[in-house]
Amino acid sequence: MSLSRVITDLTGQGIQARYNAVRQATEGLTRSLTPEDMAAQSMPDASPTKWHLAHTTWFFETFLLVPRAPGYKVFDPRFSYLFNSYYEAVGPRQPRPARGMLTRPSLADVMAYRAYVDAAMTRLLAVRADRAMHDLVELGLAHEEQHQELLLMDILHLFAQSPLSPAFAPPRPATPSLPLSPLTYVGFQGGLVQIGHGGEDFAFDNESPAHSVWLEPFRIADRLVTNSEWLAFMADGGYRRAELWLADGWALAQAEGWRAPIYWRDDDGEWRVMSLHGLRALDPAAPVSHVSYYEADAYAAWAGVRLPTEAEWEHAATSTSFQNGEAGRGQLDARAASPGVGLRQMAGELWQWTRSAYLPYPGFRTAPGAVGEYNGKFMSGQFVLRGGACVTPAGHTRPSYRNFFHPGQRWMFSGVRLACDGAGDGLEVSDFEQDVLEGLSRQRKSIPPKHFYDAAGSDLFEAITGLPEYYPTRTEVALLQQAAQEISAHIAPGSALVEFGSGASVKTRILLNAAPQVAVYAPIDISASALEGAAIGLRADYPGLEVAPLRDDFTNAIALPAACAGRPVVGFFPGSTIGNFTGLEAKAFLRSARRLLGDGAAFLVGFDLVKDEPTLVAAYDDARGVTAAFNKNLLVRINRELGGTFDLSAFTHRAGWNAADSRIEMHLESLKPQVVEVCGATFRFEAGETLHTENSHKFTLSGFSDLAQSAGWSREAEWVSAHPAFAIVLLRA
Repeated sequence: MSLSRVITDLTGQGIQARYNAVRQATEGLTRSLTPEDMAAQSMPDASPTKWHLAHTTWFFETFLLVPRAPGYKVFDPRFSYLFNSYYEAVGPRQPRPARGMLTRPSLADVMAYRAYVDAAMTRLLAVRADRAMHDLVELGLAHEEQHQELLLMDILHLFAQSPLSPAFAPPRPATPSLPLSPLTYVGFQGGLVQIGHGGEDFAFDNESPAHSVWLEPFRIADRLVTNSEWLAFMADGGYRRAELWLADGWALAQAEGWRAPIYWRDDDGEWRVMSLHGLRALDPAAPVSHVSYYEADAYAAWAGVRLPTEAEWEHAATSTSFQNGEAGRGQLDARAASPGVGLRQMAGELWQWTRSAYLPYPGFRTAPGAVGEYNGKFMSGQFVLRGGACVTPAGHTRPSYRNFFHPGQRWMFSGVRLACDGAGDGLEVSDFEQDVLEGLSRQRKSIPPKHFYDAAGSDLFEAITGLPEYYPTRTEVALLQQAAQEISAHIAPGSALVEFGSGASVKTRILLNAAPQVAVYAPIDISASALEGAAIGLRADYPGLEVAPLRDDFTNAIALPAACAGRPVVGFFPGSTIGNFTGLEAKAFLRSARRLLGDGAAFLVGFDLVKDEPTLVAAYDDARGVTAAFNKNLLVRINRELGGTFDLSAFTHRAGWNAADSRIEMHLESLKPQVVEVCGATFRFEAGETLHTENSHKFTLSGFSDLAQSAGWSREAEWVSAHPAFAIVLLRA
């Protein structure tokens, strides 16, 4: 799922389907509730479910139907007073603390109101509209999604006041706790970075404009603070030590008697937690939730660190894979962090407090009219939260999304991520900046293709492999399936299979399934998270296989894992990745692999064969433009991570066959004379000048054999597919 929703056409069936889905989702949340549940209000900050159902309907009636639907008659003029939230320009309203006093209109009346407005909206949406209407419809739908989350927050708070501890959803059996990994930090060098929303897709006004901020080097925790860690804070007097607390927070905690997070219950010495599934045993590994800013800040002080700023959080989130699809995943409570390394739980578990006050960005302007009251007038006395929660609707958040609450509020699905100053002594600085600056400084500009693969680039490449024009992946998979048993005959019992790459792909599994005699699987990759993911999946699916990942650069790894010692060794390098090397690089890699795998080792290598030019070019310049988007995403990444100013519309994707060097080349061609800035340095492009981004060499069997022989290998066997031709060869040291 993309990080935010791109609006291309909000007329006709598309927007009607989305409108229906959002409205039905709201009503779906009420199926387990009684009319009595939906009328009650547990505190001034909360609202009854019935009020949420009516208010979201009032929004569409007031801002779309009344001004834009000729002849529309309001359902009930009195509803404007009852269900206006805070729009002063619209008129007076029922006081928020007294919304629970509204026994009338009845729930049936409110549902009739929703049906009446939905019918009118269906008629309105059938008519093509202007951009302003598009924006209002999208705002109304995003507004309703916000109220879906608020509805769940308010119901949980309501049910938590009952001695019966009722469940909103059926109780679920407790899931076994995962082993708790120690909290570590991921370092960032900082510098001048861009935050905020700057695209054409939908975002709330408080996310804009995009702007640059300076960040000092910092570290941010790899996961959220857990219940067990919070218990340690409590045991050490965290709620009794005034020196840990901000003055206002300490006064509030004393006045309200805070001794634990709001939904924790002490049951004869055992902690239980009130959740939407009812009262449940505390899961030590789950992230602590429903804590205020004051509590989060006190915990950070106790831990000797701090909370991140919102700019630090967004920079970290955009430097990793922001899994927006995790939000709305059908679960009603936050999960423990998955095993692994790198940033986890950035989205879809709990909103995360930042130490940043909720203030307008530089250049922010309030929109005219009542809609301008949506966010701007609340920019005082509140703090920003980032990330989204398990109860946030799918697709609703993005890295730039700014939620905000007062520092003493506790009923939202909020958690804690820590941060500290300095990038850390052991930080491994990415070579992305160095490669980009060096590559743009060359007379013939080029950037290594390894930098294609941020989260968006990886997703785009997955899409490429499914395109009809892109034959290499499916051809190699089919060939490997066909030849697997023959290949297996070349693998000795007890062998170690060494894959140059993180593995766990379908190709790896084809080979493992055909060769059960493999005793050790050793993937080599520089990415610790990729290795961890591969190891977890393969250990689960092949319990008799010893998985021994090696974190290293596979082009020049020095030694195999200890588990490979004394075993026959088989190297595995599928995917035609060797075609991305230059001739000298390919020879150097094969020599390095020869030294690593050792005398007598076998080496399976997959590579693409030379064929007709139209077939080759089409594979790298598809009709749907996915490869072009993949190529241009490199510029998107430079803009995001290195403060680049590339105008994507001023470059076009070029793919062509270089017969002299037997390779497909991919370039980004400048369409006009222009100057771009990266990391404060400027680079000039002339019209027609290109940025060389990738080579994909194509081989003949004899040519590859000569290359392998020059690096110390001999060709023992080969398997070749029918058109489009692809080869897998078995080399022997």
